[in-house]
Amino acid sequence: MTKHKITLIPGDGIGPEVSEAARRCIEATGIDVAWDVVEAGAAVLEREGTPLPDTVIESIKKNKVAIKGPIVTPVGKGFRSVNVALRQKLNLYSCLRPCKSYEGLKLPYNNIDLVVVRENTEDLYAGIEFEEGKDETGELIAVIEKLSSRKIPEDSGISIKPMSVSATKKIVKFAFEYALKNGRKMVTAVHKANIMKFTDGLFLKAAREVAKEYEGRVEFSDNIVDNMCMQLVLRPYNFDVLVLPNLYGDIISDLCAGLVGGLGLAPGANIGDEYAVFEATHGSAPKYTGLNKVNPIAMILSGVLMLHHIGEDKAGVKLEEAVRLVIKEGKSVTYDLKEDRNDPAAVGTSQMADAIIEKLGCVPN
Repeated sequence: MTKHKITLIPGDGIGPEVSEAARRCIEATGIDVAWDVVEAGAAVLEREGTPLPDTVIESIKKNKVAIKGPIVTPVGKGFRSVNVALRQKLNLYSCLRPCKSYEGLKLPYNNIDLVVVRENTEDLYAGIEFEEGKDETGELIAVIEKLSSRKIPEDSGISIKPMSVSATKKIVKFAFEYALKNGRKMVTAVHKANIMKFTDGLFLKAAREVAKEYEGRVEFSDNIVDNMCMQLVLRPYNFDVLVLPNLYGDIISDLCAGLVGGLGLAPGANIGDEYAVFEATHGSAPKYTGLNKVNPIAMILSGVLMLHHIGEDKAGVKLEEAVRLVIKEGKSVTYDLKEDRNDPAAVGTSQMADAIIEKLGCVPN
């Protein structure tokens, strides 16, 4: 049996609770794993002077694989997202977010099975920003006005949106290769090329060039992002794998999560050529910290993605089947998965993990 050394980052807020649930379920599949536990986020900011200590990066580089609980991202102030920093430092250029519906939930749609592939390193999320009122911002505004003949208000903040041919081709190729490996039939590139002609237009042009390499094997289509939102609500079954620039990918993945029951069911993977970090799509929900209340499924399904990534496919299939059985049965599920969110029969985070572990014993190897 292969022994796996995996970095575990518990996270902030509800992070430690859902991370512990995922850890227990992963171990219950029977794989041999040694956890290298390291901390990041607000919990270590005061002690270390940074939300992302070097020890975290060193651990991931050593082990190649990590699973991470949610980490708080301050809104409008404070440190920049640890999630974004990890993706940039480790060149985790692909964000993989499957959105799959499970029987047992009363939802407007059934049998949804979409995969969002989001470029992770460029676009507005590259974090190249200039703060209103700063000298360098004034200098940039002057340069932009000189080069474009467009007047920009002096009290503006500026964000730069870089999008390259190389990064676009890399993420689109990832999407097509994922489609081939997983028996998917179509890749749809999502963009705003009708307006953003030199950035999103570049994305679309590069995507079309890559698509030619897969003609006859995987279908290709493209859609403008605002129309894509409408089409996903009206006709979600018309789509399969979606590949998007960074910002649109973040937004559309939340929309797709809504189709299948919410962020509590939305796993994620950040994958590069050397390293991979697995995490739930949802945030740290600090108001629920320590209440043993939140749904651990997104984190557990992120563990399923991780198991497949490290070659433990049988364990991954087994764990997802156990999750499916618990959701279908509908007894040992958290409040958000009940028809009535105030249902007193709802269980807590750890109790739902217990139920999944119990089902693992019923799933054939």
